[in-house]
Amino acid sequence: MEREGIAVVGTCIVDKIKEIDRYPAAGELTKIRSITLAPGGLVPNDGVDIKRMRPSLPVYAVGKVGADPEGKFLTDFLSANGLDTTHMAVSADGTTDFTDVMSVRGGQRTFFTSPGVGTTFGFADVNWETLPCKLLHLGYFLLLDRVDQGDGLRILQEAQKRGIRTSIDLVSESSDRYRLVRPCLPYTDNLIINELEGGRLCGIEPTENNLPEIARALKALGVRERVILHTPKLGVCFDGETLTELPSYALPSGYIQGTTGAGDAYCAGALIGIYEGRSDREILQMARVAATVSLGAPDATSGMKSYEEMLELCKAFKEL
Repeated sequence: MEREGIAVVGTCIVDKIKEIDRYPAAGELTKIRSITLAPGGLVPNDGVDIKRMRPSLPVYAVGKVGADPEGKFLTDFLSANGLDTTHMAVSADGTTDFTDVMSVRGGQRTFFTSPGVGTTFGFADVNWETLPCKLLHLGYFLLLDRVDQGDGLRILQEAQKRGIRTSIDLVSESSDRYRLVRPCLPYTDNLIINELEGGRLCGIEPTENNLPEIARALKALGVRERVILHTPKLGVCFDGETLTELPSYALPSGYIQGTTGAGDAYCAGALIGIYEGRSDREILQMARVAATVSLGAPDATSGMKSYEEMLELCKAFKEL
């Protein structure tokens, strides 16, 4: 099998955004004024970002949804944005993962999440004989039960056995569950996470001054190619020999329209750089550009354009 393209593997969620006039007190009633569906999770966010940045690059969506309208919404969204969805698993044994987002107009949001069949996504849901990717990105660890309980390790081991490069990312949480990820690091070519996740993964306080130490500690835990850490102010890459740093752009007041998906955009930019064999500095630059443009849109993917267009937009900004 001739390998090309990137597989984005893991979480698929539907956000049901329900606009209300006010949040009711216990026992009270309030009307839902509108309902909007929005895709979420690693597969839609990273996958669509990669495809918009590099339209000619094959991107394979690998996740699990229910045989319900929400699952169809997700797969239709992915297909409409150019992703190959033939590797998406559809289960009739439950519902698609979703979050009810109760949104007060002009005010705060409250979230009620319902885990579905996505929590059962694991090794058996990947069709290895037909998946032709050259790079496989798996996430989010700590949000997928079977992945956290050993199937993530099996997926990474099988990918490397088949000559597929690997990368992973995590979700941020305050817990001791990061220990579940450590056995996976020797089978991870590229680790792309934020400073909080990096610090908790290796047990070092996640401060900006400690980023070089965190990167070196994670590389020593077995990451094969490079560790990439990102903060709102700085990106760091360590390949085992050289530490590369790249500050974020100084953005004008009012530029940031939303932070949802900015971390995924950063990851998507880095993945393209890794896939194309760029230098560590170029990888950080592609990641920085993607995250910057993502911040200028209210949702996770609508602001994304081709990399060349986004790079041109970012020429107006200076570094911090």
